[in-house]
Amino acid sequence: MRADPGGTDFRTPATPTGGETVPTVPPAPAADRRTTVDVTALLERGRTLTAPVLRAAVDRLAPPMDTVAAYHFGWIDAAGNPAAGDGGKAVRPALAVLSAEVTGAAPETGVPGAVAVELVHNFSLLHDDLMDGDEQRRHRDTVWKVHGPAQAILVGDALFALANEVLLELGTVEAGRATRRLTSATRALIDGQAQDISYEHRDRVTVEECLEMEGNKTGALLASASSIGAVLGGADEHTADVLEKYGYHLGLAFQAVDDLLGIWGDPDATGKQTWSDLRQRKKSLPVVAALAAGGPASERLGEILAADAKTSDFANFSEEEFAARAVLIEEAGGREWTADEARRQHTIAIEALDAVDMPHRVRDMFTALADFVVVRKR
Repeated sequence: MRADPGGTDFRTPATPTGGETVPTVPPAPAADRRTTVDVTALLERGRTLTAPVLRAAVDRLAPPMDTVAAYHFGWIDAAGNPAAGDGGKAVRPALAVLSAEVTGAAPETGVPGAVAVELVHNFSLLHDDLMDGDEQRRHRDTVWKVHGPAQAILVGDALFALANEVLLELGTVEAGRATRRLTSATRALIDGQAQDISYEHRDRVTVEECLEMEGNKTGALLASASSIGAVLGGADEHTADVLEKYGYHLGLAFQAVDDLLGIWGDPDATGKQTWSDLRQRKKSLPVVAALAAGGPASERLGEILAADAKTSDFANFSEEEFAARAVLIEEAGGREWTADEARRQHTIAIEALDAVDMPHRVRDMFTALADFVVVRKR
């Protein structure tokens, strides 16, 4: 089992197996953890501080990669006209600039880290969309569909290289430390995507394997985002490791919610097709937990998915056929277990913060961002 980027194994999966009681967690964050933090303002602060530096970095790319990247980020439309696209939730930039404040540094200290994390994140999106065959992201056609697979690959590679440049050109010891941690997180992210693809061709995946994959694919980069500003602000290794633990488990909560939205999310909110993860045969947490639960619905789901794997015209299935699979997943307990797991990982993330002395105001903001991740709708 792979360790997280900080070097400590933080995985503590609760595994449903036939005949066992599925572990449960509190249905919502504890009342004493609720804060008066304006999460929208917190996200907007990260976006506002990061956006101009991110644009300047992307402008360095050679044509046509600069234009293709601008389209991907939503700054222009397919014809090259200015656009005010949805830039995403901006959780990672918010975490990066917030983490700088753990050390007493100004939020701006974390901006190069926020930009680097965003560049790596979008490198992964460009490649993932192509590998997964996704045609829509944020309510727009994906880059590979508009500009072709070659540009999606090249621009993704360029963003990854640019992320390291943005950090290393700071020329400080702290920048070197931040780059090392981000590089480790990126390698874990790539491992996670490789696992995700390989699981699509297997009849069964264990819950432990699924959590490991999602920890790599999502948790590692959120771990980096949660600590990179602090590292740039001079945080010691213990502080950085603790913040990475927070981010790693927050990433697992984030991905569990995404897995729920990938099956039951509203397409108008998610920007993806109905039953999008089922269409791609993804072994996401609800599916894996349902198959592990045992019982009639679980057994029937297993039979159907095994038959699906041998079907060549899977893309032509009707909406009713996908809906039937979603019903079986829910009846087998996959939906409820995944929601519980999201809340369990949220709790672990929040409790990790106890190991670092930080201003109460900063801790409240970390808590508010974690709460947002678990209750978000898209």
